[in-house]
Amino acid sequence: MVKFGILSDTHLSINHDLNLSKSLIHQLKEIFLDVDEIIHVGDIKELFFLDLLREIAPVQSVKGEADKISGLKEFIKFSANNYNIGVIHKQPENVQDFFKKENIHILIFGHTHQPLIKGTPYNTLLINPGSPTLPKAPPPKRGFDEPIPRPTVITLKIDEDNILSTFIINLKIM
Repeated sequence: MVKFGILSDTHLSINHDLNLSKSLIHQLKEIFLDVDEIIHVGDIKELFFLDLLREIAPVQSVKGEADKISGLKEFIKFSANNYNIGVIHKQPENVQDFFKKENIHILIFGHTHQPLIKGTPYNTLLINPGSPTLPKAPPPKRGFDEPIPRPTVITLKIDEDNILSTFIINLKIM
């Protein structure tokens, strides 16, 4: 079994957001307690926050447009059990072609600040953890109450039988 903690779009600065960073890390230590690895999907902003995440678990991350961290790649790919997983900050325009080109089963992306777990017609999975610090409400749906923006992260577990379970986790508003 492997378990990932996934977050994106933290946009934290050491000069302005240190208290917010500490509060977020405190919650993440609890939520990501048993993860094997943390995946940050870009717009981290500054290296200090990655260092704080590394105190919880090993971290893989990609570059977002707001990042001031050298050495981050735009796209990474790795395998977990029988799944090929791709991580990119902004969802590609033609997702189906991207899945085929990169030979991936799961695409983790950010940028929208809106959480999403969605299967596709071509048997793949899209995951967006939203944002724990600058959330945006999902689009409204007819017949439902107006959505409220909530700070979120996601966990993704792949068990020994390659069964996926993924959850959107609402954080306490900071």
